[in-house]
Amino acid sequence: MRILHVIPHYYPAVRYGGPIRSVHGLAAASAALGHDVHVYTTNIDGPSVSNVAVGVPVDRDGVKVWYFPIGLGRKVFRSAGLARALRATVASFDIVHIHYVWTWPTVIAAAAARQAGVPYVLCPRGMLVADLIRRRNGLAKRIWLRLFDRRTVAGAAAIHVTAESEAADVAALGLNPRRVAVIPNGIDLPRDALSPDGGAMPAAVPAGDRTVLFLGRINWKKGLDRLIPAMAKVPGARLVIAGYDENGYQSHVAELAAEAGIAERTEFPGPVEGADKWSLIRNAACLVLPSYHENFGMVVIEAMAVGCPVVVTEEVGLAATVRQAGCGLVVSGDADALASAIAHILRDEAARSAMSAAGPLVVRERFSWERIAHQADDLYRECLGQNAVGREHPLGTPVSTAVRFAPETGTPVLR
Repeated sequence: MRILHVIPHYYPAVRYGGPIRSVHGLAAASAALGHDVHVYTTNIDGPSVSNVAVGVPVDRDGVKVWYFPIGLGRKVFRSAGLARALRATVASFDIVHIHYVWTWPTVIAAAAARQAGVPYVLCPRGMLVADLIRRRNGLAKRIWLRLFDRRTVAGAAAIHVTAESEAADVAALGLNPRRVAVIPNGIDLPRDALSPDGGAMPAAVPAGDRTVLFLGRINWKKGLDRLIPAMAKVPGARLVIAGYDENGYQSHVAELAAEAGIAERTEFPGPVEGADKWSLIRNAACLVLPSYHENFGMVVIEAMAVGCPVVVTEEVGLAATVRQAGCGLVVSGDADALASAIAHILRDEAARSAMSAAGPLVVRERFSWERIAHQADDLYRECLGQNAVGREHPLGTPVSTAVRFAPETGTPVLR
């Protein structure tokens, strides 16, 4: 198949968080299956642009990435070159996989695909959530939804969500997509994640360590205003908040830490990547993701992969996996609940060891990119009218999970 992914931003602009990694992971894994995979994106990187060639394919792990110059309307990632390329070439692809809503490339890509008669899959990346719409730019998003994205959803051959909770979020907005498929994100394991015999590597954390890690964009949605008061209730614990500062929110978090009396044991090392990131995770006693909403939570998978116990709020898409696998704790966003969970992991070395051992096993079983690429492959073929239901994969994985919605409750029902 010739597959086109459309996303507003891409490597090396890692400031935009996990979706870049997950889109590239899927694209590269699909290319490894023998598909001809392209990505159309812009060269935006925060207030500047990435140092990349524009208008020509750039090979990244077998994926042909096309960067187009960002133009006026940076907030919605507008690019005239991207629009021209889509109109000229979209008919040459078998399927288009569009990522994000509330963006100009999404609207243009969907319109071009509809006009050319090419089926497209829309992955909203956790942005079609009523509560988030209300909290940030609610009026503007409701107008945009009515003018653009409602039609984008209706015209999609399928909506790709990364967790069952995200399927429920889409249903709650009353958008009624034709089809919803639950396909999780995957992860490229660091080279030292597994021992030579294939088992999980032992945790790198010394006994008695009290380092609590938050890793991700420093953004209001991530629930750092929940974490700070919780840490005030865990005496002696060190808090490391690592990631890109979005819209100056880090200064607000620092103020909260000062007000809570934990400024001296709170650190902001900035963004970390590569080996530094993996070292930071492996040397933390636990990772905490206290988000108000998280459609998936890539950092949770990363922590699980190297045996770092996790504490997540119920609104994190991977909460059910964490609970079922026993690789961490799932709690409410209440400061007392968060504090109790963190303190338990810091205090109970046996429990921490058990959580550490469980994480890598689950990641290997469920979240390898090869496995997920096969699920995406089935979804694409189903969208193209080729019924793949019931056939076996080389890895023995099921086809992409289809979801319908119960008419009585509007909740997702797997089938």
